[in-house]
Amino acid sequence: MIFLLPAAGQAQFNNLLKKAKNKVEQRLDQQMDKSLDKLEGKEAPAANSTASTSKPAAVAATPAPEPVKEEKATIKSFSRFDFVPGERVIYAEDFAQDAIGELPLTWNASGKGEVMTIEGKPGKWLRAFENTTYLTGNKKAFGENYTIEFDLMFYFEPKVKGYLLPSWKAGIFSSGKQDPTDNALLREQNEINSTRFVINNGSNGAALLECYAKRAQTFRSDRMELGDLTPSFNKVVHYAIQVQKTRFRMWMEERKVFDIPRAMNVGDTMNQLFFMLEGSNYKEDEVGLFISNIKIATGLPDTRHKLIDEGKFSTTGILFDVAAATIKPESGGVLKEIGSLLNEHKDVKLKIVGHTDSDGADAANLELSKKRAEAVKAALVKDFSIEESRLQTDGKGESVPVGDNKTKEGKAQNRRVEFIKL
Repeated sequence: MIFLLPAAGQAQFNNLLKKAKNKVEQRLDQQMDKSLDKLEGKEAPAANSTASTSKPAAVAATPAPEPVKEEKATIKSFSRFDFVPGERVIYAEDFAQDAIGELPLTWNASGKGEVMTIEGKPGKWLRAFENTTYLTGNKKAFGENYTIEFDLMFYFEPKVKGYLLPSWKAGIFSSGKQDPTDNALLREQNEINSTRFVINNGSNGAALLECYAKRAQTFRSDRMELGDLTPSFNKVVHYAIQVQKTRFRMWMEERKVFDIPRAMNVGDTMNQLFFMLEGSNYKEDEVGLFISNIKIATGLPDTRHKLIDEGKFSTTGILFDVAAATIKPESGGVLKEIGSLLNEHKDVKLKIVGHTDSDGADAANLELSKKRAEAVKAALVKDFSIEESRLQTDGKGESVPVGDNKTKEGKAQNRRVEFIKL
C-alpha cells in the first residue's frame, strides 16, 4: 500500500513508508471499525483536525469516541447555498466498516483502490488511483427526483512540478438489466442512460457536463470556468447534486456550477454512481482522489407544504461536526428554507427536535440530540432574525427511529432534525 507523505529526502521517505506499512499490518489485524456514518457521525476527530488544511500522511488510527463537548452552538453557513437533500436516504457510505488497505467490500473497480484514514481528517476515505474507474455498492433505483452528496479531496504533493494535472470525473448512469457493479460497466457507462461531469484541475479550472442515451450524446454544456483551483488541493470539498426530472444542478461548496433545465434524459432510471481519475505523468504517491461521506436520497422535498400545511418537516440535510453541536456549512440550504418560511409566516411557532441513531450510549445520544436542536434554534435566531419566543427545542436521542439502525442507510435516515408546527 502506497501512502501519501510530504516530499522529503529519499532515505527519510523510505523510512516513513516502512513505518506506515507496519502500521497498516497492525490495523488489518484489528476488528473492523464500527463507527457510524460520518455524515452526522459522533466519532471524535483526531487532535488538531481540520477538514480544510491538513495534508494526507501515513494511515492513522481511527480516532476514539469522546464525550459530548459543552460548547456554543455555531454555524458558518454557505450564504448562497440553496441545496436541499431528498426526503429518503437510499444509499450512504463512509467506509466505516471496511478494512483499512482494501477496496470497499461492495464496490467494484477497474484497478486498485484502498480504504484509508488520513492524519488530521476524521473518518475513513477511499483512495482512488489514476486511470481507474470506481462503482459504488448501490443497488437501488434513484427515481426521477433525487440528490447526491459526497466529500472529495484532490491530493497533490509533487516532487517536481510541470506536468499536466489529471482531470477527474463523476457521474450517474442506468445499468438496465445488468447488476450495477457488473464488470462491463467499468468500461462503458453510456450504453443506456448516463450523465457525467468532468473537473479540469489547475490554475485555469473548469467543469463540463455531458449526457448520453444509448451511447449517443444528447447534451454537452459550455465550459464552465472555475478559476484557480489550486487553493482547494489537499482540502476537502463538498459536492452536491440535485436532479428534478430533466433539471440538473450541481454545487461545489456553496458555488453553483450547473443549473440546466433540460439536461437529463428521462425514461431509464439511474441506479449507479461512479468516479474516475484520469492519468498523468505524476507518480501515484504524488496525486490522487480521496472520497467519502456519500449520500443518495430520493424524493423531492416540499418544505413549505409539509411544514405549513401538514405541520411537520423532517430533514437529514442539517449536518454537524463530530461529537459537537456545530452545524456544518452545507446545512445552509435547509436552514435558509426554514428561515424564509418563518419570516413569511410570522404567526408560526415551531418545536425543533433532534434525533440520533442507536450507536453509542443512550444518555449521550439524548444529550447530543438536545444540543443539536438548540444549535439549530440559535442559527435561525442569529442568521435569519427569528424571535426566540417562536422556537422551542427538544431531543429524543435514539428513541424514535424511522429507519433500520442495522443498515447505514437507516442510520443516516435516523440522524435527523424535525420541525413541528405548534
